[in-house]
Amino acid sequence: MSTQVTALQEQQSVRIEPPLREATQAKLDKRAAAASLIKPRDSYTLADRIECQADTHAQRSMLIYAGQRFTYAEVDQAANRCANEMLRRGLQAGDVCALAMENRPEFFFYWFALAKLGVTTAFINYHLTGKALLHALHSTRAKAVIVGEECLSVFIASQETCNYPCWLVPDAEKPYTGEVPARFDCDFSAAVANASDARPAAHLRAGLKAEDDMLYIFTSGTTGLPKAARYSHMRWMSSGDVMRVTLDVTPEDVFYCCLPLYHGAAATSITSTALVSGAAIVFRRKFSASEFWADIRRYHVSVFQYIGEICRYLLNKPAQSDDREHSLRCMLGAGLSRDVWQRWVQRFGELDIYEGWGSTEANTATLNVDNRVGSCGRIPFWDKTNLRLLKFDTETQTHVRDEQGRYVHCAPHEVGEAVGFIVDHPDIGAGRFEGYTSVEATEKKTLRNVFSEGDAWWSSGDLLRYDEDGYCYFVDRIGDTFRWKSENVSTLEIADALGDFPGLELINIYGVLVPGHEGRAGMAAILMQPGHTFDPQAFYQFASERVPHYAVPVFVRVSPMADMTTTFKLRKVDLQRQGYNPLLISEPLYVRDDSSSGYQLYSDAVLARNGLPPFIGDSL
Repeated sequence: MSTQVTALQEQQSVRIEPPLREATQAKLDKRAAAASLIKPRDSYTLADRIECQADTHAQRSMLIYAGQRFTYAEVDQAANRCANEMLRRGLQAGDVCALAMENRPEFFFYWFALAKLGVTTAFINYHLTGKALLHALHSTRAKAVIVGEECLSVFIASQETCNYPCWLVPDAEKPYTGEVPARFDCDFSAAVANASDARPAAHLRAGLKAEDDMLYIFTSGTTGLPKAARYSHMRWMSSGDVMRVTLDVTPEDVFYCCLPLYHGAAATSITSTALVSGAAIVFRRKFSASEFWADIRRYHVSVFQYIGEICRYLLNKPAQSDDREHSLRCMLGAGLSRDVWQRWVQRFGELDIYEGWGSTEANTATLNVDNRVGSCGRIPFWDKTNLRLLKFDTETQTHVRDEQGRYVHCAPHEVGEAVGFIVDHPDIGAGRFEGYTSVEATEKKTLRNVFSEGDAWWSSGDLLRYDEDGYCYFVDRIGDTFRWKSENVSTLEIADALGDFPGLELINIYGVLVPGHEGRAGMAAILMQPGHTFDPQAFYQFASERVPHYAVPVFVRVSPMADMTTTFKLRKVDLQRQGYNPLLISEPLYVRDDSSSGYQLYSDAVLARNGLPPFIGDSL
């Protein structure tokens, strides 16, 4: 949707006076102070924090999984056993060890164990196969791989993984039923069980600094080979320090984790905040909409980290009389649209919602600390942040430059790419861009000479805008916003506007090429809830009332299942490539037919009636 339309809608909405800018800035200053507690050259690592918290909160629950509880002391002892066995097998400070495992207690045990040895852990997305899996191992220079039995099949299928020592960790919930090749060490787990639970000597990680790598997390892109983002001990622990003061977390709090632990949101924000606070983490193998509220009530969960689509799933469940009877006091995450936000609090009750924007590798971020509906954060004073929005022309897909060739910071309501000034100082950690294991990939995400000669900025690839009060709003990824009928169309804003169509489970909006037409035509991939069927006429009327005519999807495909990443991000590239080619789409495909004020099943006649040609070639 165009910026002008969005701005007009906001002006027409009820004006709610925001807090004074100084009041918001005071909250942000508190976060900034927490972000600077750990210095780059401090001899302080995740291992030190784990052991300190295990001593301080020894008998408090740290991990809660499927009815099992593990205290801080028990987690520490389990990690010690793992560390001592891996030390015996030759791992040492400076090495990298890959970890492929679903959400279960052993994930934490081995991760923390590696930190105790000064070994960097590379989290492997257990859905990777073949070339992508091997790339993940090669790009991190892993010396060994810890493989959960539940992930064994993909490693067996990738024969080249035999070049790595593979230490197998049994899984009683998902045992492998086939024959296990000899290259997988099945005796590893028994050796760990018999190892000493004494803490490995601290001198094993002597010389390790807070700025050194502790973790590699692969970015969850929807296309191309994944990139391993570097996470230092300092950055990981600082994220917990920041969120502890932001959410006022105490040891009495209980966090809920239903996202994959190999992903940044679960592995950083939840775990680091709970650890520094002495709080507990309730976690599941996978998200379950039917079990979510039962878990919240059973374990007295107080803090929930969300992804926007998860909230939409939960709202799609039938309303219950006890919807407001729960222990949640706040939730934090990203991707919560204005509409879903309002429906959430109307149904489940008022609570603090901390909607944010950032990414795994980001050196800057925003967080809504004012509970401002729909916003991902506020910048009260631009001179107090390293974040800027570079004015971006979505038609030419290029940044706007001034007369001197420099980039231009956006005015209110202008769309721009979010970038973060890269701080390069030996004693300052905040604002650093730690980049990826690939130097080339790191350089590709760095913009230089942006506002002055020699400056450097991290390039997010995300489009944001802000209003007169300084509140920021996520618009789209660069490349996702497309132009049709001489108007800009934001895929995210259209999806948000149409997301509460009756019976809808998911909607994915993207642009496809149409021969002989400029720009891209909007297309929607729709998944209906069980028991609901797609009504093409009702959808046409609904969409026409919600968005401008140029933004009403030209094509609709009704999918039998969602095409999403494992972290609930909708895939678009393959859908864009298929376009509206009926030879590549086996599911129902509809074309917008203005003459009948509805959608009709795909046919050459319907296309011709609406001035559209048959599909030709690749839609990318």
